[in-house]
Parts: sequence; C-alpha cells; structure tokens
Amino acid sequence: MTSTLRIDPRRASSIGPSGLPRMATRKRVTAEADQAEKPVRALSEPKHWHMAIAHSDRGSLDEHARQAIAAAALLAGPETGVIAVVFGELNDDLAQAGADVVAALPDFDVSRFQPERELAMISTLVQAYAPQHIFMPDAARGDGDLGRRLIAHLSARAATHVAELDAGHVSIHWSHGAALANTALPRVLLLDAGAVDSELPFVGAGKRLDPAAVPAAPIIAETCRDLGLENTGAGTIALEEADFIVSAGYGVRNVATLQALAQSLGAAVGASRVAVDEGWFPRDRQIGATGKTVSASAYIAVGISGAVQHLQGIKDCRHVIAINKDAGAPIAKRADLTIIGDAEDVMQALITRIAQARAQSEVPGEVPPGVQGAP
Repeated sequence: MTSTLRIDPRRASSIGPSGLPRMATRKRVTAEADQAEKPVRALSEPKHWHMAIAHSDRGSLDEHARQAIAAAALLAGPETGVIAVVFGELNDDLAQAGADVVAALPDFDVSRFQPERELAMISTLVQAYAPQHIFMPDAARGDGDLGRRLIAHLSARAATHVAELDAGHVSIHWSHGAALANTALPRVLLLDAGAVDSELPFVGAGKRLDPAAVPAAPIIAETCRDLGLENTGAGTIALEEADFIVSAGYGVRNVATLQALAQSLGAAVGASRVAVDEGWFPRDRQIGATGKTVSASAYIAVGISGAVQHLQGIKDCRHVIAINKDAGAPIAKRADLTIIGDAEDVMQALITRIAQARAQSEVPGEVPPGVQGAP
C-alpha cells in the first residue's frame, strides 16, 4: 500500500447552499464571547431520542458531520436526548456539537467499504434507541450512501439534500435550485453542507458510551468484498483527490527540493499560476481560480504570496501551512500556521528532520534514498 495520502471518499463536502437562510444559532460577536463558557442544554431524563450518524476522518469529524449533530440538538426538546454514532476512531469532544451521548465504533475502519456491516450496526442501534428522527450529512459517498441504504431498510419517510429545516418542515432545492420544495419533518434527514450552523449557544452532556454498553453488531455475510486501496504514486494522483499537497510559488528557486519534500511527506505537488507560467510545472498542477480547486486536509504553500485567485483554489482545504519570507503576505492570513524564512532553507530543514524521525521510528514510513539522515 502506498504512503501517499489521498482524499478519503467518505469525507463530506464542505460546499453548502448559497443565499439560503440557516437555522437560528448564535452569531460570532467577539472572540471573548465566542470563548465564553456555554450552558449545558436543559435536559430531563430522555424519553425520546434524536440520532446523528457520521464517519470520522482520522479521529475527527468534519464540519458537515458536526452540522448534522447540531441539527439533531437544535430540534431536540427538553425530554429528547441526542445520540451521536461515529464510525471509526474518535478523538473529538462532541459535547460542543450538541451530543448528549456518543457511541464511537472504532472497529469500523473508514478506509474499508463495508456498507452491509455498517447498516446492520445502525439497525441494531435504531432498535435500541428508537430515535424519532435520524440526521446524517448528505455526502457524495460514505454518509450519503449509508443514509440511503438506511432509508430503504427502514422504509421510512425521508428527505435528502436538505437545505433548510426547522421543527415543522424541511426544504430541498427544486427546479435546478430556482425554488425550494417543502415537506413535513420526516424521520430520516440527509443534510446538505451549510443547512445548519454547527456553532451552538449551548453544549450537550457529551457522555461517551463504554464500548461494553454499545450493542454488538450482528455477524452477517457481506455480498461485496473490499479489494483495498490501489497502489499509486503521488505524481499520478489528481490534485482534486490528493489529501496532502505541497505547492510551489515564485519564491521556490529549487524545484528539485520541493519535489523531494513532497516525496518525503507522501504528498502531491501543486503550483501557483506564476510558477506554472515560468515553465517549472505542467499546467495540470496549477491551483487557483484558473486552475484546480483542491480540498486537501493539509496544504503547504511554499513561496506563494497568496493572490486572490490562488486563495479561491484552496478555500476548501482544511489546514494550510505557509512558508514565506514576508510575514505580511496574503497567504499568511489564510494559513493556520506561517513559517517565516527562506523557502530553500526551510524545505531542507524539513526534509532532514523527516528523515531523522523515520530513521528513529518516530513516525511511520521509509526514508527516501539519498536523503540526509537516511540509513
């Protein structure tokens, strides 16, 4: 199996409907107010349940999944608890998302395609909690696929691609987005990203279920077989599919060093328009408004100033790291972390440190041959 990271097809899209009102939640006013301690949602002994279901990505839930939990919490009354069911490892505190009870299922490896086993597990939990409503992110694959299987299995009233909702109705796009179609709140709701704001004015109880308390999944004979991941190299992965990208701008003077850094990290190589126009990279590596739009979990921008067109191309990236001499470059405002320094020096230092870490078994992976620090 290759060490190259590519986007998990289960990961939900972060693009939501534009120009549509969302469920009323608190607005960000000041940083101080945003960090203020929130009250726990008033909840008596639950007589009813709302259930939210999603897949984790390396121990975390993305924004789309958190919105599904928030929707369940916003529509829950004082006698209705919210249980969040997470397929895969979970390191997040889902009380902030509004969950009162959290059932993590680490035995379900999200890198494997096992829809029948997942459906059997959900059916068991549905029987145990009898939720009034079930909320899921309507992702292109993964959650959306499982949600539709659940709808067919339960023969339940359902709504997919939900763009708006409240206690009385849900709305979906109609006539190619020109209008909204409304219906009463169904039992199963698959939400488009952006239908709900995950920032709540309260928190849930966030009780983590002991693994022994989670009902055991029935043993079933699956009719499909997962053949695993295809062995591919970083250079063959389309940028739209890459989960880790190292991208070069005009500040990169040694393309070979950048490619060595990408190889060390198992990342795909991208470039700004200026770097492509200089002939350093092929046109299919260009990222930006006139190139590719990417949604990598990690994006390292090396020597990229951050023109508006480039920032448009990386707006859906989860974590952005910038390496730049100029602390005032526009990319620094978008970046989660900015390293101020010469691109060549920083890249060489990173390559050396990565090789040392792998040689000392601090991180998994093989040290690329010829790299300083390799055995």
